[in-house]
Amino acid sequence: MTRKIAFDVHGKPQPAGSKRVVTNQKTGRAFVIDANSNSRDWKNQVSDSASLAYKGALITGPISLTVVFSMPRPKSHFTSKGKPSSQWRSSPTVKPDATKLLRGVEDAITGIIWRDDSQIVCQHVYKRYDESFVTSISIEELAE
Repeated sequence: MTRKIAFDVHGKPQPAGSKRVVTNQKTGRAFVIDANSNSRDWKNQVSDSASLAYKGALITGPISLTVVFSMPRPKSHFTSKGKPSSQWRSSPTVKPDATKLLRGVEDAITGIIWRDDSQIVCQHVYKRYDESFVTSISIEELAE
């Protein structure tokens, strides 16, 4: 039997993936951190939502992952009368890019639903316009 887990995360998603090296002034020891300081809070939101949605043992086999990042349209897409403007786009083609948003989700779920994100053998990621910031995450354990 394969498991299917689906849940939503409310709030503005933050990109992750770009890193920077920081050196401790006292010890001289270097460590790597996310370049985006807001990604930690976002990853915590994703982790919390994943923990609420799934209480089982870690999935250790192959996984299919689908993530839909929904975001509100910018005001520039509308005229002062509320009609679509010349800036109207059917899909968000602005930063952050989908892969950096996806990295944050993958990192946040590791150790909660799956053992390692290398188990993801099929993934679909979408950015779309909607009413508010909501990230919908669907995970399916695949038969080996």
